[in-house]
Amino acid sequence: MVKRPSLTIGVEEEYQIIDPSTRGLKAAITELMEQTSTQNVEKGVLKEHAIKPEMHQSMVELGTPICQNIAQLAEELRKQRESIISLAEEHNLAIVAAATHPFSHWRQQEITPFDRYKGVVQDMQILAQRLLIFGMHVHIGIEDRDFGIDCMNVVRYMLPHILALSTSSPFWMGQNTGFKSYRSIVFEDFPRSGVPERFESWGEFQRFVDTLINTGCIPNGSKIWWDVRPHYAFPTIEFRVCDMVTRVDEAIAIAALIQAVVAWLWELRRRNITFRIYRRDYIEENKRRAVQHGIDGKLIDFGKYTEVPTRQLVREILRLVDEQVEELGSREAIEPIYRILEHGTSADRQLRVFEKTRDMNAVVDHLIAETRMP
Repeated sequence: MVKRPSLTIGVEEEYQIIDPSTRGLKAAITELMEQTSTQNVEKGVLKEHAIKPEMHQSMVELGTPICQNIAQLAEELRKQRESIISLAEEHNLAIVAAATHPFSHWRQQEITPFDRYKGVVQDMQILAQRLLIFGMHVHIGIEDRDFGIDCMNVVRYMLPHILALSTSSPFWMGQNTGFKSYRSIVFEDFPRSGVPERFESWGEFQRFVDTLINTGCIPNGSKIWWDVRPHYAFPTIEFRVCDMVTRVDEAIAIAALIQAVVAWLWELRRRNITFRIYRRDYIEENKRRAVQHGIDGKLIDFGKYTEVPTRQLVREILRLVDEQVEELGSREAIEPIYRILEHGTSADRQLRVFEKTRDMNAVVDHLIAETRMP
């Protein structure tokens, strides 16, 4: 039997930089990076290597260190958010954790003047310029690459359930889109995105990547942007399906659930059992439902060939992984998921604020406040 995976965990988050006076996005990433570089800022985790630019100057990405357990992740993620909020305030800016901005237009955003982003824009043209979306990526340590592929094949089925819990992008350019995760709609235009195909082994996956590289489609595996993927450089499986989660306790809870699902799949493998692998087409049907309705809709239980309320199916997953939650020490961390199931996600809360105020500025103020919550 192959050694049990380490199940280390790390989270990358993409934050919005906000001008508090206008509530709109602000092109300020180079300004923030210059301060961390010239002054060697070491507040919390904000060292020079920790703060990363993204394609739009109104976005800042930060990532936690590799964490051994959920308790460590919770500490690092809270420290990370506190640090970037503090740095932004020094520049009279604010930070928002949500997958789209309620009203800022992508045409008005400046591209970060680095060669890598100029290359993306040259390659993708308008698709890159309109990619004004923000996500949360969760890495789980899996050292055995073949198990990583097995895990990816199976866990694809749970991607819509996980996405439904994270939805935070109901608005786009000042409009209520009718979708809880409009970020997912925007990202669908990018190649090599969405739900991946099934692969029989690490070797087959590597041949697929090598074919794309050797034929000039991509320079390396970093240009594969699936909702879940084996990381091209690190021994992790990376979950990229989530919207940027507004409340930090909910971000921690979703990361804890993802870790528990991977641990559960390992236990199945250890017992020589597996979970049925479904067609990508079926999973994409469920994803579209999650994109539109979040946890308020129904997903298809393809084992029973029937529609089931999304909340019920999420609770089923929680029951399946209950033993792993206990083993990983994640019981307290995962509790906010039950609150989400009862009261809704960030998308639902944003919609309630707008319904009450009819004011997009009020939605942004709400997001700034929730992003600050401990």
